[in-house]
Amino acid sequence: MSTAQTPPSISEFPVLWPVPTRWDDNDHYGHVNNVTYYSYFDTAVNAWLMSSTGIDIRNLPAIGVVAETSCRYLSELSFPEQLQVGISVEKLGTKSIVYALAIFHEVENGHWEPAATGRFVHVYVDADTRKPVEIPAAIRSAAGTLTEN
Repeated sequence: MSTAQTPPSISEFPVLWPVPTRWDDNDHYGHVNNVTYYSYFDTAVNAWLMSSTGIDIRNLPAIGVVAETSCRYLSELSFPEQLQVGISVEKLGTKSIVYALAIFHEVENGHWEPAATGRFVHVYVDADTRKPVEIPAAIRSAAGTLTEN
């Protein structure tokens, strides 16, 4: 994977999840507001989990809650753009998953550049008690296909 100084390439991510910008993503300055990048990360990770497991993850007895997230902004985005969110797993623990993420936008026909990089930590908790529990088997299996090691 790339370092903090070197932006990643789109080929470094085993999953690319499409996310379009929306009309209301733009702020007063005419570009996608910074907090919206986090929404793209969240949408991509959860949509990919639902797609790859075939399960509505909201109905599992254990749910992934965000314990940590970060974003490094590299270039502006604006409506309308079709984005690709790169997803990989940096660390797969017993109760948490650390995702390495990047948002790519098409700058020329077929050439994608990173607009942001991010990190997203899901900690799994019992849906009722909110106490940490082991990652559900279906989630662990899916995440295991994206590990870097």
